[in-house]
Amino acid sequence: MGCKYSKFGGACCCNSQYNGSVLEAPDNDEKGEADDLPKFQEYSFEQLRLATSGFSVDNIVSEHGEKAPNVVYKGKLENHRRVAVKRFNRMAWPDSRQFMEEAKAVGQLRNHRLANLLGCCCEGDERLLVAEFMPNDTLAKHLFHWESLPMKWAMRLRVVLHLAQALEYCTSKGRALYHDLNAYRIVFDDEGNPRLSCFGMMKNSRDGKSYSTNLAFTPPEYLRTGRVTPESVIYSFGTLLLDLLSGKHIPPSHALDLIRDRNLQMLTDSCLEGQFSDNDGTELVRLASRCLQYEPRERPNPKSLVTALTPLQKETEVPSHVLMGIPYGATFTPLSPLAEACSRMDLTAVHEILENTGYKDDEGIANELSFQMWTNQMQDTLNSKKKGDAAFRHKEFKAAIECYTQFIEAATMVSPTVCARRSVCYLLSDMPQEALNDAVQAQVISPVWATASYLQAAAFFALGMENEAQVALKEGSALEAKKIAASSK
Repeated sequence: MGCKYSKFGGACCCNSQYNGSVLEAPDNDEKGEADDLPKFQEYSFEQLRLATSGFSVDNIVSEHGEKAPNVVYKGKLENHRRVAVKRFNRMAWPDSRQFMEEAKAVGQLRNHRLANLLGCCCEGDERLLVAEFMPNDTLAKHLFHWESLPMKWAMRLRVVLHLAQALEYCTSKGRALYHDLNAYRIVFDDEGNPRLSCFGMMKNSRDGKSYSTNLAFTPPEYLRTGRVTPESVIYSFGTLLLDLLSGKHIPPSHALDLIRDRNLQMLTDSCLEGQFSDNDGTELVRLASRCLQYEPRERPNPKSLVTALTPLQKETEVPSHVLMGIPYGATFTPLSPLAEACSRMDLTAVHEILENTGYKDDEGIANELSFQMWTNQMQDTLNSKKKGDAAFRHKEFKAAIECYTQFIEAATMVSPTVCARRSVCYLLSDMPQEALNDAVQAQVISPVWATASYLQAAAFFALGMENEAQVALKEGSALEAKKIAASSK
């Protein structure tokens, strides 16, 4: 059967080449391997619980939030590496050996087009995956739910090229299958570059369904057989091409009807008017048509997708973060006096701000208090805190550290402010590592508290870790902006 849509011009590259062949990996000159990443490792459940602040709702980043069967959290490991942690439904992978085999196989992949898998956890009936954290949201957010500016044409072309390169790399490593490829599976890194989430390399369940999207977007052969093939992935790639062209999630059958009727205007995002030529638009439509062929063997393979998409690229010298309008690098606009003070390492100002703020940021923190609060032990604990506060106010930092330590070690109640105050005391006593540990602990207690991020930045600066400090400043700024936006509604 020939290509139905070759009438739109150009040579047809429908011959799949999947059978009996392995595609070549990207050239080493392209620096495809992500050599700076650690090797795949196993984590304990306790490590990941601490990294995500006890799997806090505030740290959920996955679609549908805590209602999703498998929830993804953002987190920070003990070495301060930011990660995404996927926690599977407890019934998803009953066979621990199969889960570990799959996870380890995916964990061997290392490429700059992927949000790479760093490790996993398999304890009891808990199954978790740990991947690189991508801080700049998903393609779905930027394409369908944008707030200020729609995604530019040049960036949309870059997204599909990077995605095709990711699929080509995975295919070359014997991992051609990807489950439920969609706009939520593409995430953006610190520099605004699109990456393919490694979570889709594994099914949501060893024996469960591989597609969770609406049936209208599911490859026709999957509806017949229930099996994912490399060609099924290309079909899903075609639906993503339609997403990027239209700015909407259009069912393939409807899109193909529009293409057959040459009604390309209805298929094109009105926000893109004037950004691309008719030839470029026609070429992308033709490529989508090939990917959406009913017969799997008539669809192109990843290598031919890369070949077709490379010459279409625009503004190749412009960094992704510029095209996306995402802040990047050392540029930082402080939103509060505390952020400003931490960015300048003005510890005197930091101390004064925390003293003036008091404990108002502890409101809403859940403290588990029993009848013990009426005992002498509880009174002694509260006295330690009062003495620590007095020492803090009078800038007697060694004494404050001692008193706050007594309060924290009593473990009767938690206070992010006490951790923050001891962190400042450590900074002013030239003990930056201890200061960092306390700032991290404050964030564990209160994941959305910008102060904890700002104090981490100050500690990183004191440790000479400039890049980490800038990241912490940006994280604090994002938390603060979110709080301001919520309070203004």
